Amino acid sequence: MPELPEVETIKRVIEPQIKGLTINNIIINKTEVIAHPTSDEFCDLLVGQTISNMERRGKFLIILLNNNNKIILHLRMTGCLLITPEKYPEEKHTHIIFKLSNNNELRFSDTRRFGRFWLLKKGESDTFSGIEKLGIEPFDSKLTAEYLKVHFGKRKKAIKECLLEQNVIAGIGNIYSDEILFRAGIYPARSAKSLNFEEWKRLAVVIPECLLYFIEKNSITPEEYLKIKGQDYRNTPFLQVYGSEGKLCPICKDTLCRIVVGGRNSVYCPVCQKDL
Repeated sequence: MPELPEVETIKRVIEPQIKGLTINNIIINKTEVIAHPTSDEFCDLLVGQTISNMERRGKFLIILLNNNNKIILHLRMTGCLLITPEKYPEEKHTHIIFKLSNNNELRFSDTRRFGRFWLLKKGESDTFSGIEKLGIEPFDSKLTAEYLKVHFGKRKKAIKECLLEQNVIAGIGNIYSDEILFRAGIYPARSAKSLNFEEWKRLAVVIPECLLYFIEKNSITPEEYLKIKGQDYRNTPFLQVYGSEGKLCPICKDTLCRIVVGGRNSVYCPVCQKDL
């Protein structure tokens, strides 16, 4: 699943290419990807509207319209957005095509069909997407050692699992929780309540630093993004531990290990992230 750095990359690639354009028509090939309202109403409300800008919230993308309506999108496991010329070959699992006023198209494809769109009218309460339940952004000044300790400090749950709780911090997934904990020198299966205040302070610093680092490393031009069809732009060469079981730790050169935490694979260094 794309995590915050990947979703931010998509936003930075797509937004400049759609800002100020009008939606002339919409083709929906799979109506189930429209979660709210009906697919017919979705089209009726959007055709003729102009895109003002695009935002990211956690792992969600938001397209804002000049009439103050907004499209919310979650890519889930395999969702992908592309801006293409009108005659560009269509991907096999393309479910929605927004035909834009400059003759380009905004296309959504999704092999596993888990991605969803919600259209909210001006002033409409969002009781549909779940975006209102998200916690703070990792770059919010509220993300402090005190904030982390208040929300996690009494929990028996593993710190790795805590970092994945979107209602506390939005956007962190399995990949970057491994990277964050490695940078902070914290064993992923440790109970959150076992962390001391210095470790909470380290996490508060490392979380935004790590995610900003990977956003920077994800940087890609629109031309490159289209060439690879929005796939495989993730910064794998810069990941230090995720997916690297059996390889050498980049710091101490000991062998990286894998454990399962909360049903998810987690890779760590047994020397740099000691199990207390």
